[in-house]
Amino acid sequence: MKNLILYLFLLGPSFVFAQFGIKAGFNWVNVTDAEDVNNDATSGWHAGIFIAGSYKTVLANRTELVYSKQGYDYHTATNTGTVNLEYLTWPQYLAINITKFVQVHAGMQLAYLLSAKVDSTTTTGDPATDDIINIMNRFDYGLGGGLEVHPLQSLVVGARINVGLTSLYKIPEEGEEISFVPTVDLKSNLFQLYAGYKFGKKEAKE
Repeated sequence: MKNLILYLFLLGPSFVFAQFGIKAGFNWVNVTDAEDVNNDATSGWHAGIFIAGSYKTVLANRTELVYSKQGYDYHTATNTGTVNLEYLTWPQYLAINITKFVQVHAGMQLAYLLSAKVDSTTTTGDPATDDIINIMNRFDYGLGGGLEVHPLQSLVVGARINVGLTSLYKIPEEGEEISFVPTVDLKSNLFQLYAGYKFGKKEAKE
């Protein structure tokens, strides 16, 4: 309880100058434990909104709600294709202000799977690709961090990485193994570049 009170006390000033913003950018996605399908990193995009804390305090908060298009490519002896995934993500970060121009972010990200589809050259022996979402974990979470630069008062530019801690797929029933799921431990790692704009109350000049 004492630690929680101290944390809220330190972050309190950041809510006074909290600002609403929008952001968008590119995704680069890779999955772990995918040697059996010769996985390739894929690209996508993301867009969303955020609430940013003050840059005048050492510690600030960062809350976001972001749509993210992700997935992975696979290549086996009998099958080639792409798994396309769409998530609604909720990043929660602690922001450490180095100066008013630079922030370091660290925290976690929760995600909910909205859509899952497979674009494949063949699906022989696989479940119907339209039903792939039924064999996937709808909720995902991971640890993340990044660096954000504020070149102008309202403009933000940043880079972020998120390491997934949840398996993409549920444990399959006997006989339900599919070619684009090499292991039940398959996890997604995400690298993002983005730009955004902050609206609302401006902080007084120093």
